[in-house]
Amino acid sequence: MRVDATNYADATSRVIHWAQAGESRYVCASNVHMVMESHDSAEFKTVVNGASLVTSDGVPLVWALKMLGVPDASRVYGPTLTLHVSEWAAREGLPVALYGGTPESLEAFAEVLRQKYPGIQLPCLIAPPFRPLTAAEDDAYTRQIVDSGARIVFVGIGCPKQERWMAAHAGRIPAVMLGIGAAFDFHSGRVRQAPAVVQRLGLEWLFRLIMEPKRLWKRYAKHNPRFVALFFRQWLTSKGLGQSRSS
Repeated sequence: MRVDATNYADATSRVIHWAQAGESRYVCASNVHMVMESHDSAEFKTVVNGASLVTSDGVPLVWALKMLGVPDASRVYGPTLTLHVSEWAAREGLPVALYGGTPESLEAFAEVLRQKYPGIQLPCLIAPPFRPLTAAEDDAYTRQIVDSGARIVFVGIGCPKQERWMAAHAGRIPAVMLGIGAAFDFHSGRVRQAPAVVQRLGLEWLFRLIMEPKRLWKRYAKHNPRFVALFFRQWLTSKGLGQSRSS
């Protein structure tokens, strides 16, 4: 699975440029969960690799990139990128749509954005049901987003659902779609974010596990050990190839 070396300034600049041009694109914020979902599903790997930008949302991915010879890799965390993009969207007059969460979480997040970035345009807030949509429902929501004039869509329905949704709507919605996971709940204060020091140590997953053990323990038990093992196999292979080329 592809992960791009970028930073907040570069990623934000790309999103705003695409949005100003009215281009239909999508951005994935990748962590260990997404990498392992991609490893387990060729179809999902195609979805992620089809994105216009794949950022290193998780600190372990930044470490992995650096160990693989990408020294300028840096974290571009989805919830933080959301704020950078929102700030520039307000400055540039680019309408933003919100898709995901609950009506309450969307309203709370929208209020946060309006307070932080006066003048931001939020013409479309959609909280879809927590079940597969019918074709008619999906068409109605898509038309609502298109008719709103949104040029940026924050999509918060969780991995891998949000990435598949964005890929399915590329070309149908003339906007830049960003998969931002739990950013709606984080920024509205409905869910606690890990302290900055915990994030820097790459232990955000542990903090979230403590906060939501019933929901997350199976995910982390399944994915984290395999990620470590598979990454070190890749790293050792790359080291071996590097040595053979230099000899």
